Amino acid sequence: MKHHFLHTGDVELEWHETGEGAPILYLHGGQGFFPDDAFVAELARTRRVIVPSHPGFGKSSLPDWLDCVSDIAHVHLALLDYLGLDEVDVVGCSIGGWIAAEMGTMSPERFGRIVLAAPVGIKVGPVDRLDVPDIFALSQEQVTGLFYHDAAKFRFDASAHSDDRLTIIVRNRETLTLLTWEPYMHNPKLRHRLQRVTAPTLILRGGSDGFVSADYANAYARLIPNASVETIEAAGHNIAEERPEALAARVEAFLADPQTTKTLWRNAG
Repeated sequence: MKHHFLHTGDVELEWHETGEGAPILYLHGGQGFFPDDAFVAELARTRRVIVPSHPGFGKSSLPDWLDCVSDIAHVHLALLDYLGLDEVDVVGCSIGGWIAAEMGTMSPERFGRIVLAAPVGIKVGPVDRLDVPDIFALSQEQVTGLFYHDAAKFRFDASAHSDDRLTIIVRNRETLTLLTWEPYMHNPKLRHRLQRVTAPTLILRGGSDGFVSADYANAYARLIPNASVETIEAAGHNIAEERPEALAARVEAFLADPQTTKTLWRNAG
C-alpha cells in the first residue's frame, strides 16, 4: 500500500492507494483508516482504491477554519482534481457516507456510482428528537453494542494497540466530536440538496445496526433520485470492519452492474 501526502490550500492531506484497475474513492468512517483494513484489501483485488484520511483523522492536518463535514467534501474533491479523476466510483461508511453524499451534490457529474454504508448526515425526524443515538453520552461498551452484531468480539482493548495507533485513535475520536457535535450528526441543508445526486446509489445497512435505523436508511434513499436500500445480515453499524468480505462482494456487484445508469438531474423549480 502506497502512502502519500497532498498539500491542498492549508490542509496537509494523508492518503493511501492500493490495487490496480478502475478507481474507487473510499471514505472511511469515524474510527479512521489504518493500512491493515480488511475491506480495502478486498476491494483492491480488482480495483485501484484511493483512501484519504479526512482532515483531523490519521495524520491529516485540521486547520482552524475546517469545522464541518461539507468542508471535508471540498478537500476530497481537491484530491480528485490532483489525481486527474474526472469520474470515479465512491464508497463511504458512516460519516464517510455523509461526506460522499455531500460530494455527490457538489459535483454530481464526477461520480459513476455511489455506495453509502450506514450513512449519517441528514435530519429526518422532529427537531426535538435525535435521529441516531447520542454516542457522546454513552459508555464505550454501550457504543460497541450499537455498532456491532457480535459486540463481544469487538470490545475495545487498548493493550492490543501500539502507542502510536492509540494516539491516532484518540485524535480520530476528538475530530469526530468536533465535526458532528452540533448540529448532531447531520447537515440541515443536505436533505434539500440530495436531489442533485445523479449517480446510481446503493445504501447498505447492517441488519443489527443500533445506530442507523432501517427507517433512517429508507428516508435517505427517498431523497436521492436513483437510490435503493439493502441489508447485510449479521452486521452492525461498522459493516466494513465486521463483515468486510460480504460488504466488498456487494459493493463490487453493484459497481459492475450494467443495469444501473445515471439519472439526469432536472430543476424542479
